[in-house]
Amino acid sequence: MSSPAAANITSVLKETRTFPPPADFAAKAHIKSQAEYEAMWQRAHDDPEGFWAEQAASLSWFKKWDKVHEWNEPFAKWFLGGKINVCYNCVDRHAEGARRNKPAILWEGEPGDTRVLTYADLHREVRKFANVLKDQGLKPGDRVTIYMPLIPEAAVAMLACARIGVTHSVIFGGFSDTAVADRNNDAQARMVITADGGWRRGKVVPLKHNVDAALDKSPTVEKCIVFNRCNQPVAMKAGRDLWWHELMATASEQCPAAELDSEHPLYILYTSGSTGKPKGVLHTTAGYLLGVSCTHRWVFDLREEDVFWCTADIGWVTGHSYSVYGPLCNGATTVMYEGAPDTPQKDRFWAIVEKYKVNTFYTAPTAIRAFLKWGNEWPQKRDLSSLRLLGTVGEPINPEAWMWYHEVIGGGRCPIVDTWWQTETGMILIAPLPGAIATKPGSATRPLPGVVADIVDKQGRSLPANQGGLLVIRKPWPAMLRTIFGDDERFKQQYWLQVPHVYFTADGSRRDDDGYFWIMGRVDDVLNVAGHRLSTMEVESALVHHPKVAEAAVVGKPDEIKGEGIACFVTLRAGNTPTEELKKELIQHVAKEIGALARPDEIRFTEALPKTRSGKIMRRLLRDIASGRQTTGDTTTLEDYSILAKLREEEE
Repeated sequence: MSSPAAANITSVLKETRTFPPPADFAAKAHIKSQAEYEAMWQRAHDDPEGFWAEQAASLSWFKKWDKVHEWNEPFAKWFLGGKINVCYNCVDRHAEGARRNKPAILWEGEPGDTRVLTYADLHREVRKFANVLKDQGLKPGDRVTIYMPLIPEAAVAMLACARIGVTHSVIFGGFSDTAVADRNNDAQARMVITADGGWRRGKVVPLKHNVDAALDKSPTVEKCIVFNRCNQPVAMKAGRDLWWHELMATASEQCPAAELDSEHPLYILYTSGSTGKPKGVLHTTAGYLLGVSCTHRWVFDLREEDVFWCTADIGWVTGHSYSVYGPLCNGATTVMYEGAPDTPQKDRFWAIVEKYKVNTFYTAPTAIRAFLKWGNEWPQKRDLSSLRLLGTVGEPINPEAWMWYHEVIGGGRCPIVDTWWQTETGMILIAPLPGAIATKPGSATRPLPGVVADIVDKQGRSLPANQGGLLVIRKPWPAMLRTIFGDDERFKQQYWLQVPHVYFTADGSRRDDDGYFWIMGRVDDVLNVAGHRLSTMEVESALVHHPKVAEAAVVGKPDEIKGEGIACFVTLRAGNTPTEELKKELIQHVAKEIGALARPDEIRFTEALPKTRSGKIMRRLLRDIASGRQTTGDTTTLEDYSILAKLREEEE
């Protein structure tokens, strides 16, 4: 569990560049000026119920709510008494109207196969699969695990569950059988929906094989539906395992959307806890849908003709909120790509942008740093002129990666929306509105309308500008998590009792003189150097500022004199060679950039860093290596175990 024990964090990052919204972009934007943003934010602050009631009119309701909001700290309810259906809002209302023949999903498989599903196609597939689920005995409130590659059927399965009130738990298709079993058991899932396999870097990930091993340890699961994606031979257990295509062949297309309570559980999404035990974040129906649809429209300045690509897998909250539910609720065209960004070559993402004329591209800083490391020649081979807006998500972006993204991918013309939010928040909370807010490389800028964020000490007292502290949210928002599934006490302890009467994000941040938020990463990732608490993200930013460095991870190591020393793991840009001279140069560079206080004690060069399957650096494992300890705790989210082994070998 994150502890805010010592809240004040010394901020050393100095970044002064500012980029106003391009005039032609602002002229056409939904929110056209900072004054308009500030009026909207103030309206939401002064009358949150009135503000969110106005926004909720954009959704289709079976029965209007009786009350906008109820708050019994820390438990929230939104739109009490309302009846609504997420799937109806994401599919039916578009399929039955002018968007019937508009592409809902543009999909590309890693081997190069493609499909287009219009809203009418999606409507048909979702209704049929909802009937498949009902035919297997599922009813509202049951839980279903979805463990699939990034194919249209994954979205169909999610929407079909939402249509009939079944709560889904999507598990990223790279997780092990143990991780799947743990999540099945915690959710008490009755069914698993999977595929024979999925493509990743030219190989088939054996999903059904993993599920078979998981189901040996998942006593509540009764049925397993298998989609044939890769034509792989798989074991099918009689009475339990069923083929998707066989069930769909006889399924009826008639399936009305269930009229569900506003607070009906929509999904559980498991996120790793610091204890290693996964925690199931529970999101409900109306508030979540409203939050993701509004923020998708505001932050990405959505236009009817946009082709929107969020590169996240649906196994992560970003994929839930901004690949599926947000874009489809808004009647947008969303792009899905199954495979890796470097298969068959390192320009695969840019080839997809060129092919589908993508307008908005939303990806993680980890991916951006990988693109930067691979070199400019890959994006420069492709026509990226369709892009009008870029986004980042998942962790703070260092200013140099931001500048590369702006110049090389955006051609200097595309605003960048650096979005801060979490699995728990459901929707984006802090981000620039691209027609209204000037951006600063590395800052998520200002809270969105309806979001009251603050920087505080451990007693919950607001801190002055430019003082690092704990990032908290002071008021409830519609898409917030309702609890940790089956564990209200853990929900209270983790998010609401560590700093009094506010939602504690477990992130450090500072606010500058313009009211811009600079996220400094998790408070777990803070160094205690000679009595100063330093953000690892800021030291990493200084390293990546060096022209030879592509990516860096910084952790603390025991130091008898300073308490903690600074150990840096560095990946170089293509064409650069690790040398002792370069190590000294980097140490001097950090000291020059942010002061002698942050001078690294140790630089280690590595070809790659240990990351989760969503691309976040696993600093906990690097701390173990830097300290000479054996690795303990949960490693099920680690994407490539060979990286860890190689780092251990280098240590020895």
